[in-house]
Amino acid sequence: MSVSPSSKYKFPVKAVLILLLIAVPLAGAAWYFTRAKTIAVVLSKVDRGNVEAAVSNTRAGTVKACRRAKLSPPAGGQISHMRVKKGDRVIAGQILLELWDEDMHAQERLSRDQLKTSELRVREVCSMAEAAQRDAERSKELVAKGFISSQQLDRALTDAKARQASCEGARSDIAQSKSRIKVVETGLERMVLRAPFAGIVADISGELGEYATPSPPGIATLPAVDLIDDSCLYVSAPIDEVDAAKIKLGQSGRITLDAIKGQTFAGKVKRIAPYVLELEKQARTVEVEVEFSALPKAENLLVGYSADVEIVHDVHEKVLRIPTQTLMEGKRVLLYQNDGKLVERSVVTGLANWEYTEIKAGLNEGEQIVFSLDRPGVKAGALVMPEVAPAAK
Repeated sequence: MSVSPSSKYKFPVKAVLILLLIAVPLAGAAWYFTRAKTIAVVLSKVDRGNVEAAVSNTRAGTVKACRRAKLSPPAGGQISHMRVKKGDRVIAGQILLELWDEDMHAQERLSRDQLKTSELRVREVCSMAEAAQRDAERSKELVAKGFISSQQLDRALTDAKARQASCEGARSDIAQSKSRIKVVETGLERMVLRAPFAGIVADISGELGEYATPSPPGIATLPAVDLIDDSCLYVSAPIDEVDAAKIKLGQSGRITLDAIKGQTFAGKVKRIAPYVLELEKQARTVEVEVEFSALPKAENLLVGYSADVEIVHDVHEKVLRIPTQTLMEGKRVLLYQNDGKLVERSVVTGLANWEYTEIKAGLNEGEQIVFSLDRPGVKAGALVMPEVAPAAK
């Protein structure tokens, strides 16, 4: 049987179909695994705004009261009356506690009785002195008429002078009695502890019947009453000596408190210590005090809270700026192009803080740069896809 020439060279169509079925998926898989992967990134737009330069404390600061007094009675004695308790609000001059003072009250009563006696004595002696003076005047008239002798006149004048001296002596007794009363009253005041200013009683270390003593120089003793004026508060914070020269009185600042999350309070520098603290194993710092511009009313702000301050010492307004987080080492950023690829761009920076950095050259307003630099594969030449920034969500 003979084979026709046309059937001898016939192309195997079935085999070709099988090869195509195998090659196409392989080619597709090869393209899928070798293609450039698209990375989702967060972009930030270059805009204009204010950039501030600020310094912050190196260690936690502390909220303090403008006035705080740890009070003890001026004199020692046994506590007989405790007029306040912890947490009480007091006004200036209010009695906080009293010491036992019955003996001094007895002295006061005795001094007042002596004063009354002296006043009665003055009435008697001075009345007699006035009568003797009148007798002396009449004796002068009688001597002029020749009814009495000059010797009698001398006795009358001498008696008048003596009685006048007794009157003056009695009056001096009154002054002495008043001085004794003043001394006793002063002693009684020393037995009473009064509030030197309005505030809140933070602590009391004395109890009824206990013996309270003032603190001798050089010897620390517990105060009887700890009084705080919480109407005026400030933050005392240590600033590194390197940054201290940038701080001036009156500069504005921001205060944040660990106990009140998510809020910032305005403040102003009211004091810069005139010396540097030298503490072993710690950086040298300068104590800076920042007072609250207005005390928060809704929050319970307590003395002793830990706090941080940020003091603004320079501001550039309406400048080109980018988030500081978008800046890479060597002052470089990753610029997003219209084709979806990233290119590296060097920039010239100006004023900067932890939030924003001023751009003097290298970028234009409206351009977009990569914010999420920490994502894998984000580098120059990568193909990326923008996603909504967290601030816009």
